[in-house]
Formats: sequence, C-alpha cells, structure tokens
Amino acid sequence: MRKVIDVDFGSAKYDELVELRYKVLLEPLGLKFLDSFRDNEMTYLHIACVDSLDEKIVGGLMMVPLNDKEIRMMQVAVDEKYQREGVGHQLVEYAVKKAKSAGFSKLVMHAMLSVVSFYEKLGFKPEGDIFDEGGITFVKMVKNI
Repeated sequence: MRKVIDVDFGSAKYDELVELRYKVLLEPLGLKFLDSFRDNEMTYLHIACVDSLDEKIVGGLMMVPLNDKEIRMMQVAVDEKYQREGVGHQLVEYAVKKAKSAGFSKLVMHAMLSVVSFYEKLGFKPEGDIFDEGGITFVKMVKNI
C-alpha cells in the first residue's frame, strides 16, 4: 500500500525526496544537484508517495505557483523499482487535487518527450513548440483543472 503526503521543506523527508530526484532525474544525465538551488525550493509545494509499511519515499514532485491561476508541476520522479506500478499516476492525481483546492485553474509542466504520452493519458495537452532546456528536449504541457 502507498500513500501520497505533503513534505515540509528542510525536513528529513525533503532530503530523501531531493536524493530521489537526483538519482532518477539528474544522475542518469550526468548532472549534479546544486545545493544553492535549495533556497529556491523553500516556497515550493513538495509532494511524495511513500510506502505505507516503511514510509520510504518511492516517488515525488514539486509544484511552483506561477501566478494566481497557474501552478507548475516539476521534477516528477519515481524510483526505478516502482515505475509502471501507478506511483506517477497517483502523484499527478494528488497534485491536480491539491492545485485545484488551492484555487489554481491550470496546471502546467515541461515534459521530456519520452513521457508525453503518460501525461496525455492524464489529461494534459501539449502546447507550443518543442524546446531545449539545459540540453534536454521538452514540450510544455497544460491541464485545465
């Protein structure tokens, strides 16, 4: 059994989440997580999916308010051992509910091309041209909530 939780910035769970994001998203690309970026994350919403038995984080994401109507979902990461088990789906559903209850009407994200179909199944639509960010190719995706 798994559950989705809010994670407080600076907590032990936040550190575990940062470690997972690094392992899943940055390390395979040869990129490093710079601690100087942690301060930027202080105002972000951090969400994790944890195993109910041992409370180990198996996936997570961040959300950043862009304005009164839009919030951006970022760095969706699921531990490789738990991919294709519904963890990503569970995280995104929770993020949508959280954003909607906070008064946002649009959820936006930059999706790597390899995961566009996953987000389309969850109701996101590509918007605009494909672009490069830090050597990685993305497309902006939007979901009205």
